[in-house]
Amino acid sequence: MNKSFLVAAMLLFGILISLTMGPSQVAAQGPAGSGAAQAAQDDSRSHSMNPMTWIGKDKNSADVANRSDAEKKLTPSLQSQGLLSAHVTATDACTPFVTLEGCLAALHASHTLGLNFVCLRAAVTDVQTGANMSQCKVADGDKTQTLNKAIHQLKPDANAKQAAKDAEQQAKDDLKELGQ
Repeated sequence: MNKSFLVAAMLLFGILISLTMGPSQVAAQGPAGSGAAQAAQDDSRSHSMNPMTWIGKDKNSADVANRSDAEKKLTPSLQSQGLLSAHVTATDACTPFVTLEGCLAALHASHTLGLNFVCLRAAVTDVQTGANMSQCKVADGDKTQTLNKAIHQLKPDANAKQAAKDAEQQAKDDLKELGQ
């Protein structure tokens, strides 16, 4: 009897709450405080709830085309320097990177320090391709790392800070030669 009374009381309480906080009161609510009436009528403050509109709009098709052109122009130079093998293009190597400069820095660092580029790329971008990752000792597989930290993790005895700085400068120089 006590159990059924308790269930009935909870059910009644739920019904009373839903009637009290019904849709008519919720719809009537608006901003509160100083200037509430003006804020409720001001359409200029509307904010899109679409998260894609929050992202900067500088990434357009022209930027993608420029990067693609730059990658095509860089491929022979990177292959001749030994940064890319003959069957790999800059586009293939740089796809997971957000910026072309970041990819070039990772390519230079891996070449200079004798690091496996696939391992370095996985550490910096957190994108693991279909390549053999068994030889990679990337501890933080669930988040991206800076080039400096990734170098230090893959080759602890290297001066990672200086190597990253040098690689980033080489990447800037490569892009400057292209007029980027």
